[in-house]
Amino acid sequence: MTSPLAGEFLGTLVLVLLGDGVVCAVLLKRSKAEGSGWMVITAGWAFAVMAGVFTAIACGGSDAHLNPAVTIGFAVRDGNFAKFAPYFVAQLLGAMVGAALVWLHYFPHWKETPDASTKLACFCTAPAIRNVATNLLSEAIATFVLVFVVGAIFSKSVSAAGPAAGLGPYLVGSLVWGIGLSLGGPTGYAINPARDLGPRMAHAILPISGKGSSDWGYAPIPLIGPLIGGVLAGMLLRVLAIS
Repeated sequence: MTSPLAGEFLGTLVLVLLGDGVVCAVLLKRSKAEGSGWMVITAGWAFAVMAGVFTAIACGGSDAHLNPAVTIGFAVRDGNFAKFAPYFVAQLLGAMVGAALVWLHYFPHWKETPDASTKLACFCTAPAIRNVATNLLSEAIATFVLVFVVGAIFSKSVSAAGPAAGLGPYLVGSLVWGIGLSLGGPTGYAINPARDLGPRMAHAILPISGKGSSDWGYAPIPLIGPLIGGVLAGMLLRVLAIS
């Protein structure tokens, strides 16, 4: 049976399965895509978002947020927070299951990859230069762009001018690709608390061969930063009356 919560769960599952999957493909030893680089990762995440949004809509989640920062941003814009908690739970669980499937899919490659930090990077983000203030700011800025531009893409004025029905997920995927290319360098652009926290929890739980720490000291940054960015974007959408 389809429902908004099923849509958020399954859409986020697909998002993480394909998104973390492309990171595994590039980083893990003896993968056929090993060493193919940042362009492949950012493109893979863009397609992952597109696929996740289509999945969510088809499964009853017409909002297709897949991201607590998007949910809270639109809640601030609309003044209605009723969806935030249930969506967050569905998104987090979907991300955890998606990450577990990634682990299974690349099962023999974990043993072949000696570096524990590389394995962690297949699940969640880490900064290029560890600095709490700048890392938090980077996540907030990138997520602000995500939520504000998504609000613009689906706004009434753009719809009246514009994108044909069904084009939205392609545009959102393109936006995520642009964010990754332009703003992803400092922190790996989590821009989604569920996308980072769910797989980090999976990393901590799963019996991954040779894994190290799940880096819980950094975990608050990709949780709090995107929520701040989402709230600020929602406030601006509200002030500008973009809906």
